Amino acid sequence: MKVVVIDGQGGKMGQMLIERIKGADIPCELTCVGTNSIATSAMLKAGAGAGATGENPVILAGREADVIIGPIGIISADSLLGEVTPAMAVAVGQSRAKKLLLPINLCNNIIVGAGSLSMTRLIGEAVDELIKMAQK
Repeated sequence: MKVVVIDGQGGKMGQMLIERIKGADIPCELTCVGTNSIATSAMLKAGAGAGATGENPVILAGREADVIIGPIGIISADSLLGEVTPAMAVAVGQSRAKKLLLPINLCNNIIVGAGSLSMTRLIGEAVDELIKMAQK
């Protein structure tokens, strides 16, 4: 199973996700794609097997992934303070991959009914769902 974690800004969410995925020993090929080099670096330090930065890597990853994990903003152009380009949002949205999108209520994306869960809890739920996917 090819899992791609996409994050931007400082990459903290992606870093936490990768640490939890690695800690859960989920059998997967884990790749990270940052919308900037700082995010990519943080996710690589967390243990991603491979990583890249920018628009084209997001497009390529969208074609090859079985699962894409990231904040809800990765499917909305100009999110993450403009780091998500329209081409990135389209690539993620059109990908055949299952998408585990964390409802981070920032950047004008507000998910009604999602509540105000902590980042730790959101990441835990995403990793739990990935474990279920890996067991199928």
